[in-house]
Amino acid sequence: MPAFDAHCVTEKDNVAVVIHDVAAGDTVMVQRESETLRLLAATAVPAGHKIALRGFEKNDPVLKYGEVIGNASERIPTGTHVHVHNLEGLRGRGDKR
Repeated sequence: MPAFDAHCVTEKDNVAVVIHDVAAGDTVMVQRESETLRLLAATAVPAGHKIALRGFEKNDPVLKYGEVIGNASERIPTGTHVHVHNLEGLRGRGDKR
């Protein structure tokens, strides 16, 4: 069984959570249900933070736990750290639904 560096909950998720610090250039093994993905980290990603499983354009929806958690606030390449600097959260906002 391969050692995983990141996990996501559903096949719909387009980000995964890394379980330890990842450096730019690292190969990241992602467990997604019964599937294993391999990607190259484009940026450093701290433990507990999200990594992009695919590229995003500005305003693309970001899915975690099978739900939209926000929209990309800028272009996000595959393997990039996804957090408040490039993700506009939608939860708890009455002005964005």
